[in-house]
Amino acid sequence: MTIRIVAFLLAGLALFVTPATAEEIAVSNYGTGSNAFPWAVVLGKGYFKEEGVDITGIISSEGGGTTVRNMVAGGAVFGEMNPAAFISAVQQGAKLKMISDDVPLIAGLVWAVKKDSPIKTLADIKGHKIGYTNPKSTSQGLAFGLLTAAKLTPSDVEMVKTGGFGEGVAAIDVGLIDIAPVPDTLWLKAQAKLRVIATSEEVLPALSNVVGVATIAAIETQGDKLRAILRAHRKAVQFMYSNPDEAADLIASAYRLDPADIRKMLAELIKVKVDGRPYFNEGRFYIDGIERMLKMQENVGSVTGTYDLPGSIDMRFLPADLRQPAN
Repeated sequence: MTIRIVAFLLAGLALFVTPATAEEIAVSNYGTGSNAFPWAVVLGKGYFKEEGVDITGIISSEGGGTTVRNMVAGGAVFGEMNPAAFISAVQQGAKLKMISDDVPLIAGLVWAVKKDSPIKTLADIKGHKIGYTNPKSTSQGLAFGLLTAAKLTPSDVEMVKTGGFGEGVAAIDVGLIDIAPVPDTLWLKAQAKLRVIATSEEVLPALSNVVGVATIAAIETQGDKLRAILRAHRKAVQFMYSNPDEAADLIASAYRLDPADIRKMLAELIKVKVDGRPYFNEGRFYIDGIERMLKMQENVGSVTGTYDLPGSIDMRFLPADLRQPAN
C-alpha cells in the first residue's frame, strides 16, 4: 500500500470521527458585574484545566432569564444566576437544581445623586424621585430595601423606571430622577459626576446575589464535571482573597477595564461582610439569604406562586467540607 493510499484512507476515516469540543458555562453579568469576577480568575489561572474539564469560555448575559435560555438552548451544564430567575425557570418547567451559593450578598451597588444635590443622607430622600431599572427587577426590590433602611414607605417617594443602570445615570444627569442605583463597574465611570448617599452593604440585609445552577441531565450523568467546576470556582475565590492584586489584573484583562480601578474595587469587595458572610463565597449555602432574596422578589411580583426551595438544592457536588449549610 503506497503512502498516498494510506493518507487517503486516513483522511476518509477522519470524516467519521467527531472531535472533542470544548464547552462553555453560562454566567449572568460576566464581563460587566463583579459577581462574576471569580470566573475571570478561573479562566486566567487555568483552573478548569487543572481540574480536568475542557471548559474554555463563558456565555454572558444581562440577566438570569437569558442565562437560563443559554443553558437550555445552548447545552451548558452549569450556569450562575439570581435565585429568583432560577425559581421562575423551574416553575416554567426548566429541569434545574441549585448546586452552589456563589455570591450571598449584594455589595458594590450604590445609590447616588448629583454632586451638588441637596440630598446628603437617607433621611433626605423623602419626596424625591428614585430610579430603578424595570418593573419586577432586582433593582426595584432593592429600592424598597433602601426605603426600609430610611424608615420610609413607597408612598414617601416617587419610583421611576429608567430601563437600565446606565439609563439611570443618564436620567440623573438630565434631572428626570434624583437618586439612581449604580453597580460597581458602572460606578467607575459615573463617580466623576455623582456622589454616594448609601451603599448596599450598609443598608441591606444579607441577600443572595447569584447561585450556581446545573441541569438535571448533568446532575444525573456528569457529576464529576460539576464537582470539577465547583472546585475550580473555589480555587478562584481563595486566590482572590490571598492574591487580590494579581486576581484584579486577571479580572481587568477579561473585563477590559483599568487594572488600577479593579485593584481598588476588589480590595473593597473582599473586605465586605454582612451577617458574617463574604461577598465572594466558596459555595457553601446560606439558605436564609436565598429566602430573603426570594421574599423580596415576591414583593415586586417577579416570583409568584409556590416553590420548593429545599427540594431545589443539591449539595452533593460541593467539596465535602462545604456541604453543610451555614444556617
